[in-house]
Amino acid sequence: MFTVRDSFETCPTLMRDACCQTLMDMAEKNQDIVVLDSDLVNSSGLKPFFKFFPDRAIECGIAEANMIGIAAGLSAVGKVPFAHSFGCFASRRVCDQIMISCSYAKLNVRIIGSDPGVTAAKNGGTHMPFEDMGVLRSIPDITLIEPTDPVMMKDIIRQLVDAYGVYYIRMVRKEATSIYKDGSTFEIGKGNLLVDGSDVTIFASGIMVEEAVKASTILKTEGISARVVDMFTWKPIDKEMVARCAVETGCFVTAENHNVLGGLGSAIAEETVKTCPVPIEMVGVQDRFGQVGSVPFLKQEYNLTAMDIIEAARKAVARKGK
Repeated sequence: MFTVRDSFETCPTLMRDACCQTLMDMAEKNQDIVVLDSDLVNSSGLKPFFKFFPDRAIECGIAEANMIGIAAGLSAVGKVPFAHSFGCFASRRVCDQIMISCSYAKLNVRIIGSDPGVTAAKNGGTHMPFEDMGVLRSIPDITLIEPTDPVMMKDIIRQLVDAYGVYYIRMVRKEATSIYKDGSTFEIGKGNLLVDGSDVTIFASGIMVEEAVKASTILKTEGISARVVDMFTWKPIDKEMVARCAVETGCFVTAENHNVLGGLGSAIAEETVKTCPVPIEMVGVQDRFGQVGSVPFLKQEYNLTAMDIIEAARKAVARKGK
């Protein structure tokens, strides 16, 4: 069960540190856990794991495709591999290896892709994955997760140690906003209802969850009751939640730090048309490449703010019944 904080603030624990510490805690109990990195142990925050578990840490260098192949091989002999690279390299550069060596082979591999979307910031357009989840979403038998804050990150990592399959974890590398109280637990594949409402549902993920809650608060002053759902699992999408919200609120806004093509909005739209078609407005990157900038600047540039969600909600509500 999860509990939402009364107020949101920047978490003192970085996402990468929460990930590494949890892996270390689990590795003390499970001798099969192995961590792989692609010349990014400082950036990924995995350096402590490499220090304390040198016999279960593999530096693969700037050879991401080879890293995924190694992870697949480790899985084949019973190990539990966690492989990290920046999201752009952990998805599009290694798509074939994930498809054939991991998923097609029905192996047990976890891939951590960090700095998603605009959080790549000053690394710029080449390192700014607006398409990572879309690239991987078409691969059968893969689970796609975007942990919202360090509390969720810790719980997801703990669950994945004992799970089986191919998982992609889309991780903000540094600062994140604290959304959930310590001790919260989460069910992979199920959305979290954060704010109830009756006029429109806002499905958000990652850094857009905070923006969605802000938007809901402002919309309330306009007389629009906006429900907010943290849809942290993109695949499998929570079909029951989508259908329920369609019936109860009659229109949707999706909010994602990702290209609107192939991402969270697409996943929800694909499910909605099969059950209860309703108007949907999509807040996200409108089929553009990334660029250098600070996160606040890029959120404005790519229309990833609470005000953009508010405008989309107004449009969605106005479309109901037409």
